[in-house]
Amino acid sequence: MSLLARLDRLPLSRPHYGLLLLGGLGYTFDGMDAAVIAFLLPSVGQEWGLDNGQLGLIGSATPFGFLFGATIAGLLGDRIGRRRVMMWALAFYAAFTLVAAVAPNYEVFLGARVLAGLGTGAESAIIAPFLSEFVPAARRGWFVGALSGFFSFGFVAAALIGRFVVPTMGEGWRVAQVITALPVVMLLWWRRSLPESPRFLIANGRHAEAEVVVTDLERRVAAATRAPLPPVPSTPDTPEVAAAAPKLGLISALRHLWGPGMARRTAITWLIWFVITFSYYGFFSWIPTLLVQRGITVTKSFEFSIIIYLAQIPGYFSAAWVSERLDRKNTIALYLAGSAVSAFWLSQMSDPVMITVAGAVLSFFLNGTYAGVYSYTPEVFPTWIRASGSGLASAFGRVGSILAPSIIGVFAASLGFAGVFGLTTAVLVVGVLCTVLFGVSTAGRSLEDLTEPGPAAPPAQPRAAEENRA
Repeated sequence: MSLLARLDRLPLSRPHYGLLLLGGLGYTFDGMDAAVIAFLLPSVGQEWGLDNGQLGLIGSATPFGFLFGATIAGLLGDRIGRRRVMMWALAFYAAFTLVAAVAPNYEVFLGARVLAGLGTGAESAIIAPFLSEFVPAARRGWFVGALSGFFSFGFVAAALIGRFVVPTMGEGWRVAQVITALPVVMLLWWRRSLPESPRFLIANGRHAEAEVVVTDLERRVAAATRAPLPPVPSTPDTPEVAAAAPKLGLISALRHLWGPGMARRTAITWLIWFVITFSYYGFFSWIPTLLVQRGITVTKSFEFSIIIYLAQIPGYFSAAWVSERLDRKNTIALYLAGSAVSAFWLSQMSDPVMITVAGAVLSFFLNGTYAGVYSYTPEVFPTWIRASGSGLASAFGRVGSILAPSIIGVFAASLGFAGVFGLTTAVLVVGVLCTVLFGVSTAGRSLEDLTEPGPAAPPAQPRAAEENRA
């Protein structure tokens, strides 16, 4: 009887929602830590007398750490397991956020922020591939989309911290970072009993451990639903008896991802990640400044920013609902198109209130796109390279987050407010066209149906091949 068929036929119930909560809270703290930096910069600059160049480095520190964290997490996730990477990334992020909170000078603060970003990026890259491997195909789009929606709670919390904590205390910027780090300690405790992904265990020949995980999940689902479990469909066991997955390094992972079987999927996934991350960070890094340039106070601009951040919540969760009805590919294209229209609308506004309204609509669609992207990415890569594929796609997207503030800054100086969001509109339109033309339809299909027979199978290990010949 196929372990994967047993896993996929389970109805979504309380054990799955428990996984959703634990993974989602991780995303909440990740989002909170990444977003709070924008609200710390004025206080940090005053504390150490920093110039704009030094403040710019601080602003880029977290995205820079994200890039390396996502790359490392993906490679280690396929090598040593999703759960172990997720736990260590969370601890790493919490530790260096606390170091940043007590930093005695600019240099220590900058280094700690890079390393905290490394931990945050590692966890962000591994959670979605990890949890997608527990969820039945029929509900995977909603589940992972809703999971990514927890980011929005972190951004709203960061805006509230920036408004009500940072400016009200002498050391508010330090207290803010302690607040973003401490809940993670509790989350680490909650996550201590998380199982490893059965799909990872099977791909690495650890069938007995996978049997234990699946049996325990079946027991808990039966207890939660108080009903007999659905019958197990008759499916071939080939994915479970395949050769052990190779241990990938960066070069070998890139070679497989850009090989003949996976190059198209890799290219479109990387492109979508770059487009959405460039547009998102370009927008959110500049909107408070643009509001101030329109004549409103810094405090009022933070209040308008809270409204814009609140629009993230319905954006994520509406896209999670839509993705199971229109398919992930079409959901991404739809929300990217909405983002393009909103960005153009924003470029035509001059009144601060209308800028805020248009910005909230743009926030809705940008974050809805993220919900689709987080669902789509783990689905298009096989189990043996899923974490690496997802991590490297996310890492490439972080290049966009590093480039966007400086590129948009140059355009803002030469083309003004309209030019900033005209550029964003053009980037988003490219994303829409490429997603529609080259994306893969994934809704309602098992992970194995999407990947294992198709775009590439794990290459046989030399030792295994020799044993077979013998």
